[in-house]
Amino acid sequence: MDRSKNSSFSPRKKKRKLRKWVKTVLVLTAVFLAVLWGIHTPAFSDWKDFFTGTVGEGSPLILSDPSGKSVSLGKLKSRYGVLLDASSGTILAEKRGSDKIYPASLTKMMTVILSLESLRDITDTVVMPEEIYPTLYEDNASMAGFLPGERVTYEDLLYGAMLPSGGECCLALSNEIAGSEEAFAERMNEKAKKLGMTGTHFVNSTGLHEADHYSTAEDMAQLLRYALQNEKFRKIFTSKSYLSSQTKEHPQGITMYSTLWKDLETGTFETGKILGGKTGYTPEAGLCLASFAQVEGKEYLLVTAKAPGDHDTRPYHIDDALTVFQRLGNLL
Repeated sequence: MDRSKNSSFSPRKKKRKLRKWVKTVLVLTAVFLAVLWGIHTPAFSDWKDFFTGTVGEGSPLILSDPSGKSVSLGKLKSRYGVLLDASSGTILAEKRGSDKIYPASLTKMMTVILSLESLRDITDTVVMPEEIYPTLYEDNASMAGFLPGERVTYEDLLYGAMLPSGGECCLALSNEIAGSEEAFAERMNEKAKKLGMTGTHFVNSTGLHEADHYSTAEDMAQLLRYALQNEKFRKIFTSKSYLSSQTKEHPQGITMYSTLWKDLETGTFETGKILGGKTGYTPEAGLCLASFAQVEGKEYLLVTAKAPGDHDTRPYHIDDALTVFQRLGNLL
């Protein structure tokens, strides 16, 4: 039999079949890896950052010492970061600090400080409005645990907004202070403008994702520095837990815990300790953290955003904070 004339044995057709088979395998492999990668990374748009070092292993946060020499404070998992001297407000180090970020629940720092400055007496009470709950449930928002119709103090709402990141607390405060969340967001933007937060625009009081709700790590750091000058804000921000007032619905009160301390055992390191912080997360924002620490007797602020992972992964945003503060202490 003449095999050169038989199509099943044609070398040329064999090569074409082989190439087609290899191409199919490569395409299927690429699709599989893309799906697998997508499960473990914040978004497909982050691929470039994994290869360039701004996510994953990370790129360094650079500190310039008094002599002008640049010193690395360690590689960050977070894509954005700003380290601030709490006393002077000087930016000591940054990593894409003026770039646009989604602040997620870091937004609640503005909600709480603006509420503190607007309320006459935080021991006054308010009835939790029933109409705010359906949207919060639909958005799977974090909640402090107050029930529709429950009468609670403003102080309880302030702690509830900051520590467990309660969305119902933010909306109740917004409605009472400004009449609606939209009107409250306008006041947030007015305050941001007064503070020089030129890269920030607020749409809501919770930080739930909206495309037009954004900030920068630099702006968030400046906001935190301002807010910490308020004694009550500082007390709330640095609290690990809080027991709310007794109500008919909660006769023993609600014990609330800071989302920061849920993933941080002591916060102490060789040259200092973390004093407090506010975490944040949405799929679009990644893991975010505004942290406040004492290092060698001085106070510093660090805001990081867009760390990979989520609530069920390792807390890379907290790892970043410990890395930076420990490294800073070693350099001082």
